[in-house]
Amino acid sequence: MWKRSVCTKDCPDTCGLLVKVEAGRITAVKGDPDHPVTRGFICRKAGYFPEHVHTAERILAPLKRTGPKGSGRFATVTWDEALGEIAGRMAAVAAEHGPEAILPYYYAGHMGLVHRHAGHAFFHRLGASRLIPTICGPAAGAGFEASLGSGPSTAISAAAASDFIIIWGSNTLTTNLHAWPFFQKARKNGARLTVIDPYRTETARRADTHLMLRPGTDAALALGMMNVLIADDLIDHAFIKTRTVGFDALKARAAMYPAEKAAAICGISAGAVRELARAYGRAGAPYIRTGWGPSRQLGGAMAMRTIALLPGLVGAFKQPGAGITRSLGGAPSDLSFLTRPDLCPPGTRKVNMVHLGHALTELEGPPIKYLHVYLSNPAAVAPQSRPVMAGLAREDLFVSVQEMFMTDTARMADIILPGASFLEVKDLYRAYGHNCIQLAEPVIPPVGLSRSTLAIFQDLAARMGFAEDVFSLTEDQCVDRLLKEPSPYMVDVDANRVRSGCAVPLNIPDNPYAQSFNTPSGKVEFYSRAWEAKGLDPLPDGRPVRDPEGGERFPLEFITPPHRLFLNSAFNEIAALREEAGPPVVLIHPGTAAARRIASGDLVRVHNDRGECCLTARVTADTRPGLLVAEGLRWPGFHRGGRGANQLTSQRLTDAGDTCAFHCSRVEVEPASSVKD
Repeated sequence: MWKRSVCTKDCPDTCGLLVKVEAGRITAVKGDPDHPVTRGFICRKAGYFPEHVHTAERILAPLKRTGPKGSGRFATVTWDEALGEIAGRMAAVAAEHGPEAILPYYYAGHMGLVHRHAGHAFFHRLGASRLIPTICGPAAGAGFEASLGSGPSTAISAAAASDFIIIWGSNTLTTNLHAWPFFQKARKNGARLTVIDPYRTETARRADTHLMLRPGTDAALALGMMNVLIADDLIDHAFIKTRTVGFDALKARAAMYPAEKAAAICGISAGAVRELARAYGRAGAPYIRTGWGPSRQLGGAMAMRTIALLPGLVGAFKQPGAGITRSLGGAPSDLSFLTRPDLCPPGTRKVNMVHLGHALTELEGPPIKYLHVYLSNPAAVAPQSRPVMAGLAREDLFVSVQEMFMTDTARMADIILPGASFLEVKDLYRAYGHNCIQLAEPVIPPVGLSRSTLAIFQDLAARMGFAEDVFSLTEDQCVDRLLKEPSPYMVDVDANRVRSGCAVPLNIPDNPYAQSFNTPSGKVEFYSRAWEAKGLDPLPDGRPVRDPEGGERFPLEFITPPHRLFLNSAFNEIAALREEAGPPVVLIHPGTAAARRIASGDLVRVHNDRGECCLTARVTADTRPGLLVAEGLRWPGFHRGGRGANQLTSQRLTDAGDTCAFHCSRVEVEPASSVKD
């Protein structure tokens, strides 16, 4: 029997799935041809969901540590024993050190509205330290919103009518596969496609033009384009006059970035800057698809802010097919009935999740004595892994982890709770790569003794004596409440059709900028008084912000973009995908490699003062001189020496949005003569 479902991984596409179930087991997964956007095809990774659910490596019962931390030695216990010990430990920690000594750690391991947010009310009521979940998108959002406002941006599907497309900092064929058919439709009608990316991705190989700029120089390139657009009078004066603010100030700032200066900063030719700007300015319907790459820098919010201003100069929001896309999707937007922020005591301490290493090793008043991890794998994904792992290894820190597999984080746990997969729970999903909402029912019951996130927290709440109504909500009640939640995006949306499992478009126009912008002025803000009030530069700034710990000892830049066979740290559990991907690799330019006597296939040590990681060298002109690229993310345990790429990243925060600057690390690389496994 084939059953309809939804892919819940942290991907903008949120694909419609058809899942084949035979004798209670999932035997096949394919794309749902009735989905209006994903249209019946899925990525290679999603085809392995049967193995994801039924692999022998899956944790199917609660486990309690019996050996030293990290030894992987556990014994099976009952749910009553596991949850009883967790509740008892939390109560004891709260009594001795105060509830702020307890810290939850979670993120996007599940993207459904119910289960992703199911733990918030529990920790608010407990009075635990509040996790600030900023590790991914807030810098991009902060920059974009300063220019164009919050809310959904131009629909990707609209780009099918564009005549000039820029993919800026996104490997579409890896991270947003279902956008590609819209871009290809535009190209068949004569559109040109330019990719801006520091290395030659599969998407860049298929583009008409690829600009291989230095990481962190995106704002300089955008300002160089603005300089040319203004000098060549390729701007829309009427749009600028009526629908923007601060043009004169922007004009003066752009004058500081002639093509030659921008090119020198970006490491490309001045001719390439001029050609890009003129093609963009002369296009009838220019369109930009931004990725998250530019925002993974210390100046990432400024980069996104600057890129987002380009359409305002040329009036791109007036034409069908033109505009800019950062993120899509919408309501239901009010989740407070489920998250209950009102239960959190005033003044409760906040901990940015980027600073987990600091929180576990240095934070006082009180120190963190209990860590509960769910929907995340911080040993792999959190920056500056060395202090993270040192913290997890503390004998005085009790760690409970909700997981399906024995990840590097789970190995450090005192108690492991077996989590249900997304195919075993009911949830409501909104996308961020299209404007549809979809409900998924469980296609099979939870395998083994696994339980959903909501069920786990409701049980814990009962054991802690929490009596508020939120702690008795069921999946059905949560979904019903979400579908009834008032929201402009839900106007005229047929809730019964959503309940049937169909992907249903929300009430979001393809061009939400046609009438106004959700900024303080209601216009494109070349000059942002909101940023000025925060002490930030109100105008675009093209000066790159480098890793301050680089110095002469670490002359190379290091980035970790997504690998086509993994998604964040997900899919590492699939042996067939690991085998197909091969060992963790670092791309090194021939000149960089020759200077260090490195050849393709060599095991190399990439290091800085924060840590080190061993990878296999692939010498290639697909990357720039001085730039190392390690597509990821692999679990640390799958690296030689057991140390992953986030050994090298820092806990420093971006200029706005307080995000991790994952692509802003300075390193050195050398042959690894002797590495211990």
